[in-house]
Amino acid sequence: MEVEVGSQVSRSADTAWSPNSWRNFTAHQQPTYESAEELGLVTGQLAGYPPLVFAEEARELRRQLAQVAEGRAFLLQGGDCAESFADFNANRIRDTFKVLLQMAVVLTFAGNLPVVKVARMAGQYAKPRSSDTEVIGGVELPSYRGDIINGIGFSAEARRPDPQRMLTAYNQSAATLNLLRAFAQGGLADLHQVHGWNLSFLENNPQRENYAQLAGRLQDALEFMAVCGVTSENTPAIRETVLYTSHEALLLDYEQALTRTDSLTGKWYDCSAHMLWIGERTRQLDGAHVEFLSGICNPIGVKVGPGMQPDELLRLIDRLNPLNEAGRLTLITRMGADTLGDKLPALVQAVQREGRKVVWSTDPMHGNTVKASSGYKTRDFDKILREIRDFFAVHRAEGSHPGGIHLEMTGQHVTECTGGAWKISEDDLATCYETQCDPRLNADQVLELAFRISDWLRTG
Repeated sequence: MEVEVGSQVSRSADTAWSPNSWRNFTAHQQPTYESAEELGLVTGQLAGYPPLVFAEEARELRRQLAQVAEGRAFLLQGGDCAESFADFNANRIRDTFKVLLQMAVVLTFAGNLPVVKVARMAGQYAKPRSSDTEVIGGVELPSYRGDIINGIGFSAEARRPDPQRMLTAYNQSAATLNLLRAFAQGGLADLHQVHGWNLSFLENNPQRENYAQLAGRLQDALEFMAVCGVTSENTPAIRETVLYTSHEALLLDYEQALTRTDSLTGKWYDCSAHMLWIGERTRQLDGAHVEFLSGICNPIGVKVGPGMQPDELLRLIDRLNPLNEAGRLTLITRMGADTLGDKLPALVQAVQREGRKVVWSTDPMHGNTVKASSGYKTRDFDKILREIRDFFAVHRAEGSHPGGIHLEMTGQHVTECTGGAWKISEDDLATCYETQCDPRLNADQVLELAFRISDWLRTG
């Protein structure tokens, strides 16, 4: 839904940015709440709540992403398509945390580069939709826009946008962040333990022989470090890790309420997550989302679809990163396996030619979504893999750094994407199809993907 809240469509140079300046722009994909008074009470409460993340954490992520932009690190970003209030529990958080670490260990060792780990967690509760309404059995109701806005049940009451849901999203995000920090610092991230999880994955995988050599080399490296006296007991880097959080900054009332002035620098930070991104449907140069993200100092991202033109991309980069600072802006391409090879080169060439400092990452999920004959939305593992492969190939050909991957994934053993070593077919989709919105790679498919990508990292 588009919300026209003012006649202004572009901000003049002498007009200062503020957390609510987005209200002078057209805001796409926003819900219409029945009570403006109730909305104001909820956002007022949120504005008084503690920040979910701290400005210094966001600055440290920017420093690490600057390393990615300069070709000295790799970005791994992944997590649920949309987090669910009903599925909120420690085991699900732990399992997604584990599979992200497993991927990171494989990619770090294969690419000989530090991996910056950013989860789509602790805030990924809103989803853009292609239509404001949906029709089932002749009944038309508002579309489900994520648990932070309305419910997935197909009834008038469930689909009513409810501002109280923002408070639930905040509380569950806070609890998720607490648990992630405990996992990262409390021993679950120990490199030896993560490697053990990967060995367990290999034992049961039909393609284990293809990955065993890499796993064996990593085992040798760990044993060598132990002989040299580098152990979990005396080296925190082996025992602990850092995991950042991110989500699409879609619901602007929520994002504004959690925006704070940093006491050290006096700058504005959106403290709902370390990193925020703008989706393909809300990246209009004169739109409210671009206006809002242009003023916060977090590292930010923007999705780049096949319709993006080089001149448009350069204007968007200059709007979001006018000082051309490395680590500020991540471009997340989402084009489809059949399209990326044709569309991406011109964009990379333009960015290279103009000297723009960005992180290039690939989202191989959204451009490869299809509907199976059974009616389930799904994605094919081989197409996902092919889009990643072509992303690497284009950047290598253009002398650019293929900086990262952005995945919709879960630590659960769902059957939502077809293919992979276990050969999930369309007939298997109904076995364990649990997603709130879009199909996700399961734990086995994600690990298989990491081992396959490791080949390109080694040979790049």
